[in-house]
Amino acid sequence: MYTEKVMDHFQNPRNMGEVENPDGVGEVGNPQCGDVMRITIKVDEEQDRIDDVKFKTLGCGAAIATSSMVTELAKGKTLDEAQEISRKVVAEALGGLPPQKMHCSNLASDGLQKAIEDYRARHAKKETV
Repeated sequence: MYTEKVMDHFQNPRNMGEVENPDGVGEVGNPQCGDVMRITIKVDEEQDRIDDVKFKTLGCGAAIATSSMVTELAKGKTLDEAQEISRKVVAEALGGLPPQKMHCSNLASDGLQKAIEDYRARHAKKETV
């Protein structure tokens, strides 16, 4: 049912926890399955690049694996590059997900997008002050 890569990211999640004093926070949830994710990012403002990214996820194995994978894919990327990380990209990086678990990859990529949006909203406020 799950690929080896999914099982590896579930059993050995990368970047678990929370970035201290995050520059952006993305919180998403899926009432259908009860998965809840919080993704926090630290951004190098000069390079517009994600220096650090961490997640906290309450959910199934696929939700944890996709959260772990999305942080691996985003770390070191520019914000624009990270915004290109779609649910399809996450699922492919994990070697595929069962159709009934695709919503988990959607949550993980949505959480990252919300963290980036949060960062950009905060950054825009700083520039206008």
